[in-house]
Order: sequence, then structure tokens, then C-alpha cells
Amino acid sequence: MIRTAAPADIPVIHALIRELAEYEKLPHEAKATEAQLHEALFGEHPAAFAHIAADDTTGEAVGFALWFLNFSTWRGVHGIYLEDLYVRPTARGAGHGKALLTELARLCVTRGYERLEWSVLDWNAPSIAFYESLGARPQDGWTVYRLTDEPLEALGQDVRKPRQDRS
Repeated sequence: MIRTAAPADIPVIHALIRELAEYEKLPHEAKATEAQLHEALFGEHPAAFAHIAADDTTGEAVGFALWFLNFSTWRGVHGIYLEDLYVRPTARGAGHGKALLTELARLCVTRGYERLEWSVLDWNAPSIAFYESLGARPQDGWTVYRLTDEPLEALGQDVRKPRQDRS
């Protein structure tokens, strides 16, 4: 069963994010608080959205997908960027991951979005095989870059050359 996340799901989403960080061997990187998640998903101006995969028998949350809209300048329309997809190890193989991706693909089709994109760690062979079984293909020739922490702070404080916003 896949359903849109509700405010009452924040504690379980937070727990699933922590589990995902452990799985990806990066628990120290998962710094989001429940309050931050609540604001991002259900605040005055939601910046992200989430779906919950629940066990058909118990109704217990066993996975989630957290996503936001992106925009393709080449296609001229929005798409969905899947930030996180996670299913608890005890629930894997039961179709929850595919059901979450199916729901996001359905949203893309019904809303006229032309892309559903995400990143996967290169060592995560089971996930890569799963994604490719659905028809997803890696984007050759692209490398993901990221600014965080001190480098982001330093660049953001570089005021030597003030820019004029010409928009």
C-alpha cells in the first residue's frame, strides 16, 4: 500500500532516513531533525513531498520516497527528483520499492512531467540492478558535484565582487 505522507508520519520518516544513512554507511551525515522535516514537507511553502510504503497486513510503514520538483530547461517542464527511496531490509522483495517508483511515475505522467531522476551509490549493486530492471538507465558523462559545510560557507560569503541581479 502506498499513500501520501501525513504530518503524523514525520517520526517514522525521520527513523527511515536514519536507517538509510546507516545502510549507506553515512550516519554522521543525516542531521535533519523532525522539525526540519515537518517544515519542508508540511510548512507554509512545502519544498519536498513524501510517500509511505505500508505493509498490506499490519499497515506499518516499511519504506518511503522523498522527492521534490526539478525543472528541465531543455524540455521546458517540471520533473521529479527522487531524493531518497528506502525500504526496510525485512520488507524488501515484496514490491514496496517498485510500488513507490510506480506512484512517482504515475504522478509524472498525469501531471505532464517528463523526467523522474535520482542518484544511486555506485557500490549499491542490488539497487542498480532493480532500477535497470524497470528500464532506468544511468546518465553517462555526468558527474554530481556538491558544495557543503565550509566550502559552501566560504563561497556564500565571497563579497569581493557584488553582483547585480538582472532578472
